[in-house]
Parts: sequence; C-alpha cells; structure tokens
Amino acid sequence: MKVLVIGSGGREHALVWKLSQSPKVEKIYCAPGNAGIAESAECVPISAEDIPNLLAFAKENAIGLTVVGPEAPLTEGIVDKFEKAGLMVFGASKAAARLEGSKSFAKSLMTKYGIPTAVGKTFTDIEKAKAYIEEVGGKVVVKADGLAAGKGVMVCTNKKQALEAVNLVMEEKAFGDAGKKMLIEELLAGEEASFLAFTDGKTVLPLPSSQDHKAIFDGDKGPNTGGMGAYSPAPVVDAYMHDKIMNEVMKPTVKAMAAEGAPYKGVLYAGLMIDGDDIKVLEFNARFGDPECQPLLMRLKTDLVEIMEAVSREELDKVNLEIDPQAAVCIVLASKGYPGSYDKGMPISGLDAVKRMKDVFVFHAGTALQDEKIVASGGRVLGVTALGETIDKAIAKAYKAADKIKWTGVYKRKDIGQKASRHVKPAPLVSILMGSDSDLKVMQGATEMLTKLRIPYEMTVASAHRTPERAAEIARTARDRGIKVIIAGAGAAAHLAGALAAQTTLPIIGVPIDATPLAGFDALLATVQMPPGIPVATVAVGKMGAKNAGVLAAQIIGVADETVAKRLAAFKEKMAEEVIAKAKKVEAL
Repeated sequence: MKVLVIGSGGREHALVWKLSQSPKVEKIYCAPGNAGIAESAECVPISAEDIPNLLAFAKENAIGLTVVGPEAPLTEGIVDKFEKAGLMVFGASKAAARLEGSKSFAKSLMTKYGIPTAVGKTFTDIEKAKAYIEEVGGKVVVKADGLAAGKGVMVCTNKKQALEAVNLVMEEKAFGDAGKKMLIEELLAGEEASFLAFTDGKTVLPLPSSQDHKAIFDGDKGPNTGGMGAYSPAPVVDAYMHDKIMNEVMKPTVKAMAAEGAPYKGVLYAGLMIDGDDIKVLEFNARFGDPECQPLLMRLKTDLVEIMEAVSREELDKVNLEIDPQAAVCIVLASKGYPGSYDKGMPISGLDAVKRMKDVFVFHAGTALQDEKIVASGGRVLGVTALGETIDKAIAKAYKAADKIKWTGVYKRKDIGQKASRHVKPAPLVSILMGSDSDLKVMQGATEMLTKLRIPYEMTVASAHRTPERAAEIARTARDRGIKVIIAGAGAAAHLAGALAAQTTLPIIGVPIDATPLAGFDALLATVQMPPGIPVATVAVGKMGAKNAGVLAAQIIGVADETVAKRLAAFKEKMAEEVIAKAKKVEAL
C-alpha cells in the first residue's frame, strides 16, 4: 500500500522509519517532511494543517493509510474528513482530540469519571485567576488551555512566579488563542513518566513506559520545551505501577470517552506524576509524544502498519505487541536560544559518521536541504536515538553519537536518562513467595500495600512440593539478605508457609488461597495448624488476606522503624478520612 505521514518533526521521521520496515508498504509520502525524512519518503510540499489539500492528495494518489503525527490537524478534524471520504486514517477524531486540545475538557472528564488528577480550576477572567492564586498560594502549575506546542505549561513555586505566568498567558497572550482560557492546578510532588497505548476505542494495548525531559537545562531547570530527550523504559513504572496505570487511567479514560459519545481511536498519551503508589494525570496528548516516539518505536518489533490497521478496523484485540528488551535513549540536539529565538541555516556535520554506528539512528526534527547540504532549520533539530542492553549503556551510546554531530550553536542537555540510571531499587525488606504463578493476582494485594507504604520487596515462585530445596534456600538466606518478614501464599494443603518457617527465625505470614472446591478453607486450616515451634501468622483467604499480609508485614517492620510507623499512621488516618467522606455522602441523601 501507499502511506502518507503528516508532519515534519522527529516524531514523523520515526513514524516514517518504522512504517518503511513493513512488507505491506509500497511507497511512503510525507507532508511536508524534512531533510532526514526525504531519505526514506517522498516529501510533499503541503502543510500539516492544510486539510483540504492533504485530502485531495490522498485521493489522487490512492493512499491506503494516512498517519497523522501532530496535534493541530487532529483537533481540526482531519480524521473525520478522511474517514468521511472513505480513507483509512490513524489518529483521534476531532471530538476525541479534545483531550489534548482543551485542558479544561480533559480536567472535567477526569473529575466526572474519577480518573486521578491534580486539583485545579479553569479561568477566563484574569482577575479571578489572580484572586485564586492569592487564595491557594503560589505553588501551582499554570497551563494555557489550548495547544501551545508543549510550551504553555509553567511550574511555579511562589506567588510572584504564578502571577507572572497568569499575565504571560492572558495579558501578554504569549500563547495566542491557546491562552483565552487557562487552567491553574496544584503543584504535585513525585516523578514524571509518559505512558502511551494504542486503542481502537475498546481494547487498550500499552507500549512500554518512557520518560520525557521537558525543561531546557540540566537538572530540569529553565523554561519548558517540546522535549529535550526521552528514554524507555522508565524504572519508576514497575509491573505493579503499570497495571495500576492501565486500570486507573488508560482503560477508564477510553471508557469515559466512549460514554461521552466520542470514542477514542489512535494512540493515547498520558503524562503522569508518580509519588509512591499515587498517580495523577498531568495531561493527555492525542498522538505520539515527541521525543518519546523515537525510543518507543526503536523498541517496537511488531509491524506498525498491522497495528494501525487493527485500530482502524476495531480489531486491536487480535494484536500482540513484541518489544525489544533493550533500553532506548533519545538525545535532542537543539539550536542555541531555543525555546526562544534562534538562528537558522547552519550546516550540520557528523551525520555520516553516526550512520556507521550500530543500533543508533538520527531522527530529523528541524532540518532542511540547502545547497545540497543538510542545515539546521528549527529549534529542536535532531533526535539521536540508541539501543543498549541497559539504560546506562544506551545513554553512553546515544551521547557518543550525539558528540559526533556539530553545527554552530548546537546545544544538548547532558543529563538525559540520569533519573533512570539513579533509580537503584532499594534492598527488599519483605520476601513474597507463592506456590504457583497462578497465585500472582492474589499476591499482588500484598505488593499493592507494600508499595503504598513504600516498603521494598522481592517476589518469586517456590513450591514446597515441587522445588523444596529452592524454597528452603530462600528462607535460609533471607535474614542475611536483609529480609525482615516473609509472606507465603499457597492453596490446598498450603505447606509452603510451614516449610519456610522451619528454615528461618524470621516472622512468616501465610496467605490462604482459594484454589480448590473448598473455597480456600482447606488452605486456611492447613496454614493455622502448624506444629509447636513452627509459628505462622495468617490472615483472610484470597486478595483481602494478601492486602492485610502486606499491612501486617509493615507493622512488624514499623516496630523498629519509625519512618514506616509514621507511614502506617498516615495510612490509617487516610482510611478514616475516606470513611468519614462516605458517611457524609450517605447522610446527604
């Protein structure tokens, strides 16, 4: 088939690069494209926002699939117009793209459907916005409501900064019509992550986690940009957090959009703030992030055309994503002065040298061809992206490549990916064992509570019957490894907890699992009936029991750890507040 990619940045180059690998693709066009894209696709001189001419081109050239890269044409309804003309197109409809096109719409949707997000208010009156800042204080985030190319968000730590941000948006109109309406939100603590997923309006198929670097300077200092680098995976999103994001953010958002009569099809991007086990949505984007798209597509092995066709036909449930286990890192090379004013037309050297490097690709974002030379023509110019066995190796390879590329005024952050490389997992204090991986869903109740209380843990499978030596070795070495408590989950005869207790002096908590027609009562009785001298504490059957096992483990640790004790006190206080809030709702009926 013939494919048309709309856009001219690094994201679009990554899409062209990935689509060109599909055996289904005969030819790729890109409108308008750039100098790097021109090496893999025929660039067409049509603006990404010129929907009538893009549609005419697609019809005249029998385009089988159109892929929309940037947000502006999505919010203007390009997908609706292409579909009305009977053309296959990948992207969100105009109604669905409101998730990105209007931050107030997104905030309203999240509030209505209980999707976790920061507390905030929308304003169209500058004086009311200033009064709100006086009321809540200066630790806020000020956001232009509409599209501002990733630059309409200002993080403020005091009233002076917040009031200046309000003036910038509504008085100075720095973001044009995007600032006619403004959102002011509480400033959240934690670590940011990007989470992207394909969806056909029903099925949600997640890509690996990633993390962007918005600020222009090292250490996340200075004004926001469109993104100065990204990496994948993001260690802050572990397996537990991945499931939590899917269940509390991605799936509910897709369901909410369907309920609102605006089914979401395409790629959904959630910018998240993660603090312990708490997640809040910072923003939604209705397309691939840039530069997150670059490392994500470097890791994606599945044919992208097949995925996009499945989304269009609402058959995404038939697709499985294959992901390269290696890490990927993208270093953005920008022109000096960005995100403010910058020079253009400087010749770029070193690109051929990088082409000879293995597992490295340079995605062009702001380049042009001038006198047969590639020159810098934008603020963000190139995205040097590399694969590596680990994040650290990918970082080293990407910077080695980036250092080969030169032009007058080239600028790059020097700390891309360092958050990941510093994300060393602390030594576990709790060891969680289960007799079979079929018990995982139950035992995740324990991991949920331990994560909430910020207690590091390890988890594995060890059977008292099938791998008795392995189970015994884990128990025997637990104390030397710094483990304070062992949680064991098993069904039926439930011998695992007792087998572990016989090998260690550490406290053991047994979680009976419903694995037989006896509904877990056999496992419960087996767990409590330990011989003298082999004590095992026990809890309720199933996931509720696993959750209590996590809390009980924390309480045991908290006897000698004041920090854990304080977290437990705060946890129980929050539970009490939730009950009081529910009581007030009932009383108001």
